Amino acid sequence: MIKPIELVIFDCDGVLVDTERIALRIQIALGAELGWPLTAEEVVDRFMGRSKESIREQIAQRLGEETAALWWEQLIRRHREAVDTGLEAVDGLPGALDGITLPVCVASSGSHGKMRHTLGVTGLHERFAGRVFSSTEVSRGKPAPDLFLHAARAMGVDPAACAVVEDSRPGVLAARAAGMRAFGYAGGLTPAERLAGPRTVVFHDMRELPGLIAGREPQAQA
Repeated sequence: MIKPIELVIFDCDGVLVDTERIALRIQIALGAELGWPLTAEEVVDRFMGRSKESIREQIAQRLGEETAALWWEQLIRRHREAVDTGLEAVDGLPGALDGITLPVCVASSGSHGKMRHTLGVTGLHERFAGRVFSSTEVSRGKPAPDLFLHAARAMGVDPAACAVVEDSRPGVLAARAAGMRAFGYAGGLTPAERLAGPRTVVFHDMRELPGLIAGREPQAQA
């Protein structure tokens, strides 16, 4: 028997705040500057939804530790500047949150400092105060299930009663590995087919989410 949803776990970047397009632009520019030309598709596939450690390891393997450190330093600086000059919540997100009556929390590959900044700029931080979890708190980042399982434990909810809202392939894989239902948001950078799979509902507009969570739309794939 499928348990009713008791907790909705949100990813942050690309789900709550529209940061992924900013990061994509910066990553492409840094790759061109530092010796690893990358297409938009390659950036999404290699970096999106993954932890800092995973991204830096890939860069270091390709360009060396010194360049990886410089890349990350520049990424953080440029990302912060871009966030401060124009970051917004994902389209339709504030209304979607208003329409969800279940408990919610955030579980992201980003650091707590980064989330305080992006959620603060967009006015969302207070909605999740005290219920924000980072991959820095677990040993393995997405696509491993550790972060989502950590969030469920901290919130006192059985993983089988959790739903995860994600916009990246590593994120939906992590949700499935945790035994949770996944709602894959395909209104961002990741194509819908990369999100589709078992126990996953793929959707394109955040305004649909409250109805999907309540089961008023087609069910996830078996």
